[in-house]
Amino acid sequence: MTASSVKVHVVRVTKTGYVDKQGRRKDYSSAYLRRTYRDGGKVKNETVANLSALPGHVIDLIDAGLKGQQLVPAAGAVTITGSLPHGHVAAAHAMARTLGLPALLGPAGRHRDLALALIISRVVAPASKLSTLTWWTDTTLGADLGVADASTDDIYAAMDWLGGRQDAIEAGLARRHLAPEPNPSRMALFDLSSSWLEGSHCPLAARGYSRDGKKGKLQIEYGLLTDPAGRPVAVRVFPGNTGDPAAFTAIADVVRKKFGLAKMVMVGDRGMITSARIQALNQQQDGTPQPDPYGWITALRAPAIKKLMADDGPLQLSLFDEQDLAEITSGDFPGERLIACRNPVLAADRARKRQDLLAATEKLLAPILARVRSGKLTGAGPIGVEVGKVITTYKTAKHFAVTITDTTLTIGRRQDQIDAEATLDGFYVLRTPVPADELDAAAVVTAYKNLKYVERDFRHIKSDDLDLRPVFHRLEDRVRAHVLICMLACYLTWHLRRAWAPLTFTDQDPPGQGNPVAPARRSAAAQAKASCQHDPAGQPYRSFRGLLEHLATLTRNQVRYAGTQVTIAMLTEPTSTQRQAFELIGVPIPLTLT
Repeated sequence: MTASSVKVHVVRVTKTGYVDKQGRRKDYSSAYLRRTYRDGGKVKNETVANLSALPGHVIDLIDAGLKGQQLVPAAGAVTITGSLPHGHVAAAHAMARTLGLPALLGPAGRHRDLALALIISRVVAPASKLSTLTWWTDTTLGADLGVADASTDDIYAAMDWLGGRQDAIEAGLARRHLAPEPNPSRMALFDLSSSWLEGSHCPLAARGYSRDGKKGKLQIEYGLLTDPAGRPVAVRVFPGNTGDPAAFTAIADVVRKKFGLAKMVMVGDRGMITSARIQALNQQQDGTPQPDPYGWITALRAPAIKKLMADDGPLQLSLFDEQDLAEITSGDFPGERLIACRNPVLAADRARKRQDLLAATEKLLAPILARVRSGKLTGAGPIGVEVGKVITTYKTAKHFAVTITDTTLTIGRRQDQIDAEATLDGFYVLRTPVPADELDAAAVVTAYKNLKYVERDFRHIKSDDLDLRPVFHRLEDRVRAHVLICMLACYLTWHLRRAWAPLTFTDQDPPGQGNPVAPARRSAAAQAKASCQHDPAGQPYRSFRGLLEHLATLTRNQVRYAGTQVTIAMLTEPTSTQRQAFELIGVPIPLTLT
């Protein structure tokens, strides 16, 4: 065999321990392209080229090529045939499984998968059902839960299935969060809200007091029942003209009969737990008392407070010279405890707001007064119409004395009435039959103020997270199922927000309040978050919605290597925030949802 026909190879030579004239130790590495051949029975080496001057990676490529490896350009070595957002739906699904939500919904099957997908979608990307249907194909949620090929009929069938299981689902949540063991205070919070509908053929649609400020729109009412921490447990949908007391009676009946919970303490806002409802609350259908009477906590309306303050009534300003909470009794409320509170901060705020509204009303009335003085507006009727258009704008008409003739208009403030109303600023009085040895005065105030958690849930359901409104469904059962989906999504969001508090602006450890009447305060840590915007490692804090959007950048890619037809699922490299988000919910980052 001649030397020219022998294959070449790369040889690396390393020399160590060389010391130069300055006494510095140096190591040298060299690379050579050599060929080995036999000449007359002897093995000989021939250096074809000195590769030492080439970059290391070029030498590696030459070595690999000579050893028979197939080398391709980097751009052609790997092909990504598909990529779908994964992190946000994976996190929501992982939390749902941690909470046992799939089992809570019902037996495994197509309907349950679709219902779970609707709930997760409402958390991650709230939208109409038709938009959600197309969105499923754009994330790993559709493929992994097997719902990517679902039709609108499939979604509506799943909603009907879920609505039929509402009582069982809520009973399961009640056992978790309202039963005596997890809820030793035996307390439940309830409040009512509303949302408008698009369309006019839903049997539940009616005109009523809009809490969304949507005048002229048909609406529905829905009441949310939570545990003392604001964790959603049940929801009920009512016609849009339903009053607070009727809604309270309905939910109390659910708690007693369907959940089987005895001796509960129901907490509701003023106007919801009226005297008539209190009497009905602990009375059976035949008029006899309930064997396990319910307690309750609510607040008095302004006229009742004014009556307590009148003459030598039990509520006197001197009670609050050195304290802002006092327990009183009144013959008008036999067998009940009255806890009177005065919040100076609230008093100052209401006084300022009243003056602002009075001034704003006078500004609206000024042009009308000028027109009457100049003779451009005459006649008692036309003048009255113009005044009526503006004087009720800020609901301050009761504070103005208006005198109208055919040629004159006189408007003045009723200062005595304004002063009388001002005496109530900052005052509120709570009423409850719960004995002091079971719930002291401070605990009663705290329980009532915990209604803020229900209001927070309404904000999350309506706008912040879940976008319940407006409602587009026409059938009554579909409207109820839509609200149920939003409630269950709120349940999931409640736990996600709690788990991800270290990554968001959420206050992880709000300070305890020695004085329950004082306004709530944020912790120093939460204030620092808002101030510096970054954690000690330099990672930015995010809003809850912003964190979900960041998790969506964790994609699952379908990778195909050159020379093969096989694709492999592979996640992008997670960021430190994405890793921590999954660590906080106690699961590793999954490649697939199932």
